[in-house]
Amino acid sequence: MKNKKGILLWLFLVALLLVLALLCGAPSEEESVQEAMRDAVLHDVNSISLFGIKEVNPGLVSAMCVSLVLLIGAALIRILVIPRFSLVPGKLQILLEELVGMFDRMARESSPHRNRALGLYIFAAGTYIFSSTLFELFGFQAITTEGVSVALPAPLSDVNAAIAMGCMSYLFIVFGGVVQNGITGIGRALKEFSLPISMSFRLFGALLSGLLVTELVYFYIQLSFVLPVIVGVMFTLLHALIQSYVLTMLTALYYGEVTEPKKG
Repeated sequence: MKNKKGILLWLFLVALLLVLALLCGAPSEEESVQEAMRDAVLHDVNSISLFGIKEVNPGLVSAMCVSLVLLIGAALIRILVIPRFSLVPGKLQILLEELVGMFDRMARESSPHRNRALGLYIFAAGTYIFSSTLFELFGFQAITTEGVSVALPAPLSDVNAAIAMGCMSYLFIVFGGVVQNGITGIGRALKEFSLPISMSFRLFGALLSGLLVTELVYFYIQLSFVLPVIVGVMFTLLHALIQSYVLTMLTALYYGEVTEPKKG
């Protein structure tokens, strides 16, 4: 009996959402879908005033917010949590130790000879990519210079941020090669000249695809009931996990190659 009531309630809600979608009609003609998608990529229409000094795209504001939250969170953990670590760990201590241990193992397996700095870098990069990707789930709003409210996107959906992350990872690899093997290390790293490009556009393409799909679903009002929640959460969580793992793994593998000691 309870199952029947549940099924009837579910069918009623589905029918109600369908009726609401049909009553809403077609999307507004104020902005075409092409314009909405273009602005999601280039951010050249909706700009935000940064402290009244300069107009910037929403992605930069997102990046500053994520960076600030991570820095404050790291400071609070170091001051309030780590000094209270004990031999019998609590849930938070177990979580932190597992996260640090996972990246530390990845660093040691990829670069047995020089891995301390690698573990720190891939932990920081992975945390930033994961957090910045999840940022768009919160739907924080900002007012543009045109007086329009827009949702702040994931920082790495801006091609400039993705390129910066890819180039920074590549420079870290080159630096490790120089420290370990001198000029030979530079030669090994420069052989993979396409690495920063592939890293950058892998991040940008993956995160942008999720953003565009979500934008497209929201644009058509008939689809904007329930479906955006499923699509948005699914794409965001998948991208956060996959892209964090892919970039940190690539960085660790290439770092291990260029820091391998000279033979003979």
